[in-house]
Amino acid sequence: MAAPAWLTSRPIAHRGLHNSKIGIVENTIGAAMAAVRLNYAIECDVQLSYDGELVVFHDDELDRLAEAEGKVKAHSLLELKSIKLKNTDEKIPTLKELLSVIDTKVPLICEIKSEFDDDIAAAKRCCVILEDYQGPVAIKSFDPFIVDTVRKLAPQRPRGFIGESHYDDPEWNFLSEIKRNQLIDLTHFTISQPDFISWYVKDLKFTGPRMAREFSGLPLITWTIRNLDQMNEALNFSDQIIFENFIP
Repeated sequence: MAAPAWLTSRPIAHRGLHNSKIGIVENTIGAAMAAVRLNYAIECDVQLSYDGELVVFHDDELDRLAEAEGKVKAHSLLELKSIKLKNTDEKIPTLKELLSVIDTKVPLICEIKSEFDDDIAAAKRCCVILEDYQGPVAIKSFDPFIVDTVRKLAPQRPRGFIGESHYDDPEWNFLSEIKRNQLIDLTHFTISQPDFISWYVKDLKFTGPRMAREFSGLPLITWTIRNLDQMNEALNFSDQIIFENFIP
């Protein structure tokens, strides 16, 4: 499907409009409410609990943000709901809870976390949860397999590929060089068939994302913008920004 106009119509708050200095933690109900109040779209991260429910949380491990340790996927939903997040009274929300708070007021861009293991459980659960939601929602992932899965399970939902031009951070060491090159060169596009691209801001000037935008007409959203100067430069090469730590 063609990417809808709402996808790029307003800046997108990275993990909600969070601000740790005033106790608003990323990917929480409070961060979503803050974004809604200022009419920003919201980007969030989702992954599965041990017992198969989608929770809104970025990291694989709990310890950076939560008063607990271990992998998110090793805990049941009941266990996760009992864990307090640091520097706030909030708990880890489910995707259902986040949707209830947003209540169609602003667009949501939902990133499905993936271990690149061809597991479709999170994508399947996300599509099921979104079946009856009437608000504007797009789904995206770093994993082309997940993007393709969403295409098949929910063709009516806009789907996006998240990428960068250098996968040299140690977090990507588990990927083979062949796989990294496929991600960089976008050779998976004939299979994943994304409706939009979400690209790392420091890599915007590279050939891949620019060609995809200019020759295929795919909207290009860039992440993560952290000040006005960076925003103004990025908008020369992209259609919208995902931002944090400032108000655009």
